[in-house]
Amino acid sequence: MSLPRVGSLETFLGIPGGANRGDGDSRRGSVSSIGSASLRARKITFNPLPESWDPGYRSFGDEGLDGPGAPQLSQQQHHHQQPQSVGAFEVPQWRRILQVIVTVINCLLAAGIVFGYAAIKPVLKKEGAYRDVCDGDDTCVELHLNFMFTVAAVATNIAALPIGAILDHYGPRVCGLLGACFLAVGALMLAFAADLPFDGFLSGYLFLALGGPFTYIASYHLSNAFPRRSGLILALLTGAFDASSALFLVYRLVYESTGDSLGHHEFFLAYLVVPVLIIVTQLTILPKQSYKTVGEMVDDIHAGPIGGGGAALYDPDNEDAIVDDQVDEQTALLREEQRQSDLEHQAAIAGIDELLGNEPGKNLVDEQISREEAKNERSGVWGAMHAATAWEQLCSPWFVLVCLFTVVQMTRINYFVATIRGQYEALLGSPEGAVEMNNFFDLALPLGGIISIPFIGGILDGTSTVAVLATLVAVATSIGALGVLPYTWAGYANIVLFVLYRPFYYTAVSDYCAKVFGFRTFGTVYGTIICLAGVLNFSQSLLDYMFRVTFGGNPVPVNLILLVTGLVIGLLLVAYVWVQARLLRGKKMVHVTA
Repeated sequence: MSLPRVGSLETFLGIPGGANRGDGDSRRGSVSSIGSASLRARKITFNPLPESWDPGYRSFGDEGLDGPGAPQLSQQQHHHQQPQSVGAFEVPQWRRILQVIVTVINCLLAAGIVFGYAAIKPVLKKEGAYRDVCDGDDTCVELHLNFMFTVAAVATNIAALPIGAILDHYGPRVCGLLGACFLAVGALMLAFAADLPFDGFLSGYLFLALGGPFTYIASYHLSNAFPRRSGLILALLTGAFDASSALFLVYRLVYESTGDSLGHHEFFLAYLVVPVLIIVTQLTILPKQSYKTVGEMVDDIHAGPIGGGGAALYDPDNEDAIVDDQVDEQTALLREEQRQSDLEHQAAIAGIDELLGNEPGKNLVDEQISREEAKNERSGVWGAMHAATAWEQLCSPWFVLVCLFTVVQMTRINYFVATIRGQYEALLGSPEGAVEMNNFFDLALPLGGIISIPFIGGILDGTSTVAVLATLVAVATSIGALGVLPYTWAGYANIVLFVLYRPFYYTAVSDYCAKVFGFRTFGTVYGTIICLAGVLNFSQSLLDYMFRVTFGGNPVPVNLILLVTGLVIGLLLVAYVWVQARLLRGKKMVHVTA
C-alpha cells in the first residue's frame, strides 16, 4: 500500500494559495481571490483525497466540466457534508507541531510493519510456527507462512475503502483508536498463537495488517495543519510508512544477538506498548476532527456575511444600508450581531492568510495556475476521461489496461517479498548467500522508500505520462530479467531496482488516475484498482505452490511467467496511452486554431 502522490502544497489542497488584489483590505483581498479562482483551480489541480475531504469541490453533471450544471452548495449542505473538520489557524502552532511529530512516530511503529515479513519470517520458522501442522515439512511451513503474508497484503489494500468511509463519517480519532485496537488484538494473537484453537499466526498478522492502514490513512489530514509545509509533512508520513517495515528487522537482529532468548511471545507482548501509545496520543494530543483543506476554509469564508452566503443585513461599507426596508426596534440588535459576525469573519480571513503566508502584491493564484497548466500539458493525457461518468471510466481501456498492469505488478512485488530467501537459495545454490541477500533486502526496503521520495514528484511532474509508463515497464522488465540470473551481482542489482521501483510504481498509478480520470471520481477509480489488485493477489499463493512444488523449488519458470505477462500488458498500456495522447494533442491544436 502506498500513499497517493502529492507533488506540491497546492496540488494536495486542490486549490492554489491566496493572492492580494490590492482592493483596500489586503487580507480580505487575498482570500477573496482564492475564492474567485477556486472553480478554475479545481479543474487543473489534483487533490488525492476523497471528494468528501474537500467540500469546496463541485460535482459536475452531464453538461461536462465546463457546463453550467455545477450546483452550488449552501452553507447548511456544506456543513452537513463535512461535520468533522477544523481550520488549522484555530489550533496553536506548538500543538500542531507536536501532533505531526507524534503521528510520524505512530506511523513509524505501526503503519506498514507487516511488509517487514521477510525479516521476521526466519524468526517465526525458528520459533516453530506451523511446525505441528506440517509435521516438520519445511515446504509446508513455507507455504503456510507465505499465505499468512498474502492474506495480510490483500487485507491492507482492500481495507483502504472501508477505512476511508469510517474516516469521512467519524473522523481521525475514531480511526486511530480502531487501528490501535486491531494492533493490540493482532499482537496478542501472535504472542499466544501456539495456545489458540485456531490459526493465531494468520489471524494475528491479519489484524496487524488492518491496524496499520487505520493509523496511516487517518494521518493524511495533518498535511493541512501547515499548508505551506504540506509536501514535507506528507514526505515524513510516507517515509515513516516505508521505514516501519524495519521494525521486524530490528527485532530479528536483537533476537539473533541475544541467543534466541527474546522469542516472538515476548516481542509481541512488548509491542502492546505501541497501541497503548497510539490510544493515549489520540485521546490527549491528536485532533478529534480532521483539519480543513484551504478550499474548505475559503468556502466557509464565502458562505459567510461577506462571501454572499445569504442576504446581508449589514453592509460594512455603508452602515445605513439595510436590505430589508422595514426598520423596527430590532434593527440595532441585528446591526450589532452582524458587526460581531463580520469581525469573526475578518479574523478567519486573517487566520487563513497567516496560515498560507500570503504577501501583498503577489498573485499566487495566477502563478500556481500557470504552473499547473504547464504540468498538465506536459503529461499529454490530462483530462482524457474527466467528463465521463464513473461507469464509463471503469469500462474504458484507460482503466482496464492500468488495472491489469497493477494486478500483475502488485502480485510480483508481494510474491518477491514473501519468497526472496527461497528464490536465492535456489539461484545461488548457497543458503549462506541467500541469508546475506535477505539481510540486504531487509535493510534496503525501508531505505529505498525514503530515498526515492524527493525524486518521484519531480519525475511525475516533469515528464509525460507515456514516458513514466514506459519507464515503469522498462524497470519492471529489468527486475524480471535480473530475477532469473544465478549471480550474486544480479541479486543485489535486482534488490536495488526493486526497492526503488516499488514506491515509484504505486505513486505513478495514483498520478495516472488523477490525470486521466480526474479528482471527481478519483476515490472510486483508484480504490477499485487497488481493491481488485488486492483480491487477485491471492494468486500469489498459487505462484508460491508452483515455485515450491510444481517446479521443485526452481524460481525461474514463475519469474519468467510474471516477466512475460507484465511486459505484454505493459507494452499494450504504453502503446494505447501514446496513441491517445497524440489524438488528444491533435484535438487541442484544432481547438486552438479554431
